[in-house]
Amino acid sequence: MLFRPLRIPVVIAAIALAFSGFAAAAPADDLREAQKLYGQGKLQAALERVDGYLKSQPREPQGRFLKGLLLTEQKKVNEAIQVFTGLTEDFPELPEPYNNLAVLYASLGNYDKAKSALELAIHTHPSYATAHENLGDIYAQLASRAYDRALQLDKNNAAAQVKLAMVKDLFVAQKASPGARPDPVKIAKAAPAKAEPPAAEPAKPEPAKIDSAKPAPAKPEPTKAAPAKPEPTKAAPAKAEPAKPGPAPVAPAAAKAGGNDKAAVGEAIESWARAWSAKDVKAYLAAYSPDFETPAGEPRDEWVRSRTERIERPKSIQVALKMQSIAVEGDTATAVFRQSYRSDSFKATSTKTLTMTRVGGKWLIKQERVGG
Repeated sequence: MLFRPLRIPVVIAAIALAFSGFAAAAPADDLREAQKLYGQGKLQAALERVDGYLKSQPREPQGRFLKGLLLTEQKKVNEAIQVFTGLTEDFPELPEPYNNLAVLYASLGNYDKAKSALELAIHTHPSYATAHENLGDIYAQLASRAYDRALQLDKNNAAAQVKLAMVKDLFVAQKASPGARPDPVKIAKAAPAKAEPPAAEPAKPEPAKIDSAKPAPAKPEPTKAAPAKPEPTKAAPAKAEPAKPGPAPVAPAAAKAGGNDKAAVGEAIESWARAWSAKDVKAYLAAYSPDFETPAGEPRDEWVRSRTERIERPKSIQVALKMQSIAVEGDTATAVFRQSYRSDSFKATSTKTLTMTRVGGKWLIKQERVGG
């Protein structure tokens, strides 16, 4: 089966600009030296420098991204997947880690996972051209497999023969064209040289078109959809059956409670978003349950510190939500919504899923992840 690697984008400069506040307090010399060694092809030495840098800045995205690229070039695919997965969990607003996960999954022949990762990248940044192009490649690879299978089942299928030849010719033509589709190694090694230009390179991931969906006006909708109370009128008939005093009131009461629970869950999430927008760190952190599952299982105090930095660093933050669904089962609820984040220096839109738990009569966040 013909396979052409997907491109890994040159994004170190973009991440450095978007998260310059992270690196400001870090031993930047180690990171610069790691990038220099990477550019020279000294992968192991660069990796050692990055690891040293990340000991003092374990959550800093630029260093983690560089480590992911180094592991990718060293063919340590599983370790690279772990690094980029962690970045998608901690910084879901960045499309590049999703794209690179797709590259790694595709290298393993897992095109379904690669497709899902690219779709998340595009959800985050609809104008991210690299992800769109790579997604086209994935569909072409899937088509190639399907046509090949069709020919195995029916060798005389002329239409499948023509289509398979066209797909393979497309890849051959691009592969033969120098510079048309540079492989991941060449693009990655070019990144350190572009780490200090003006603001030209960040234009690719710049989410200028993210607001085209305009989710903000829909902000009040969660509280309208969640409390749906179509059944309170059933309560009266239930009480009218004296022969069954026990079970009769239970069903209406449960239905009413379910509606009220959905409303409470929706309001808890809206309060969390309002606290985030107001840069109220105390109220924001209070929205998380004591047993909140931190990303990658990191210590709670480290997670609190990093979240506090991410809230306090921007001059302004605006978070708008558009609820898609709320499901309640006992003391657990699952909410799926579109989140639009905007600060004075960054904008992003993504689908988010929160698992909520009832603690002392309050709905608190137990798990937070990007995606439905």
